[in-house]
Amino acid sequence: MEDGDVDEVFKALADPSRRRLLDSLNADNGQTLRELCTGLAMSRQAVSKHLAVLEAANLVSTRRRGREKLHYVNAEPINAIADRWINHYDRGRVHLLAGLKSALEGTSMTADNSAGASEFVYTTYIKTTPERLWRALTEPEFTRLYWGATFESDWRAGSSMVWLQRGWSRRDPEQVVLISEPYRRLSYTWHTFDDAFGKEFGFSTAQLAAFAAEPRSTVTFEVEPEGDIVKLTVVHGGFPHDSTVRNSISQGWPSILASLKTLLETGNPLLDPAAADPVAVRR
Repeated sequence: MEDGDVDEVFKALADPSRRRLLDSLNADNGQTLRELCTGLAMSRQAVSKHLAVLEAANLVSTRRRGREKLHYVNAEPINAIADRWINHYDRGRVHLLAGLKSALEGTSMTADNSAGASEFVYTTYIKTTPERLWRALTEPEFTRLYWGATFESDWRAGSSMVWLQRGWSRRDPEQVVLISEPYRRLSYTWHTFDDAFGKEFGFSTAQLAAFAAEPRSTVTFEVEPEGDIVKLTVVHGGFPHDSTVRNSISQGWPSILASLKTLLETGNPLLDPAAADPVAVRR
């Protein structure tokens, strides 16, 4: 992140009303303006102004659903700040001290409740071109560098795609490209969680069963040029309430996308693909 971007994030977080809006979205992601106004002692106009500041800092991303405009927490700026500063310290010690502080002050540490949402939305800005980003999303020489996975497909809507990673591969009639608009939008169904996948990546029988029991999800990449940078929004949806898969991919996607961004901007991926979690899934 540039220093100016960091300043925007800290300024946005400095206001308690904006922090309350983020808390509301963290508890129930994908709310409309009307829903966000409910229970807040603020006018609709005031909430709109606060949301505009959060959007400018990339802490909130939006999507249209018919006439409705949905708002989502976007963790990318916070992750970037953590990678820039917190990684210089002992993470375990930081978490231990945070837990001790909470215990002494009589407060509890709560988990992220957004796992109950049906979609995971993440927005990042990359200094590249739509054409190069499209190649990075589809071509093996790119995907194996930042993801450790490759795909065999002609990337036409309706075409099949074979997923390959380490010693595991899968072809499935339901594993297909849904939307293919080069340099603008790409969507496909997520892969099958079969026994071979579980064995290759060390999933327990119970973990694999929980993943396999869920309906197949869908990931969509939305590419929007903005001057000399490209806005990339990843929407991974179709999850049931309290989805195990959603909880896992929401931890994995930020690392994969940070590595993609670093690869395109510096030529070197952030992650070691051989050590990366399988297909953006963390157990």
